[in-house]
Amino acid sequence: MSRLTKNQKISKDRLESGKAYSVEEALSLVKELANSKFQESIDVSVNLGVDPKKSEQMVRGSTVLPNGTGKKVRVAVFAQGESADAAKDAGADIVGMDDLAESIKGGELNFDVVIASPDAMKVVGRLGQILGPRGLMPNPKVGTVALDVATAVKNAKSGQVRYRADKSGIVHCPIGSVAFEVDALSENLAALLADLDKAKPASSKGQYMQRVSVSSTMGPGVLVDHRA
Repeated sequence: MSRLTKNQKISKDRLESGKAYSVEEALSLVKELANSKFQESIDVSVNLGVDPKKSEQMVRGSTVLPNGTGKKVRVAVFAQGESADAAKDAGADIVGMDDLAESIKGGELNFDVVIASPDAMKVVGRLGQILGPRGLMPNPKVGTVALDVATAVKNAKSGQVRYRADKSGIVHCPIGSVAFEVDALSENLAALLADLDKAKPASSKGQYMQRVSVSSTMGPGVLVDHRA
């Protein structure tokens, strides 16, 4: 039998197997057990009672975390005219149309989020093979195709996170970092769970939100009693 590392032993001593902790307790434990030399992010995993193989049960969307993610977000916007001006005023890092498309084709991908006005999608559509695999393709379901590009930019800059259930029906999403206070993380988690609840497919039967756990980048998962 392999020996436990120092961190694994600490985790084993601090966590009760199978116990679901209150939100505040769980987040405090995650912060306590994060021992890496770098600033770890804090992520949540939510097991949903859905069948992602059925298109009507695919859960995806976005949430603006009230306290952000703690990361600087670089935003590229496809827009023209007044929409382009509004995007720049809202803080977009890159704004363009065909010129932006050409730079992306040339390998320049210095951004984290791509937003587009509806009339720009004819240009963006040609970039599907580049943006799609990287999860950067604008989509109205997550608010990145929008008439009001200024608001979309502000949301992205202020801590909007996108989520999508994987093939097992699990949503993985960051809610901050270990540098955040527990109260701030708790508010971010509450916002995400509230939006996930609103996104429940009408055809989903039985218990929808089945299991919630939080963890740091390198730390163990801590079960959350999300019904408390």
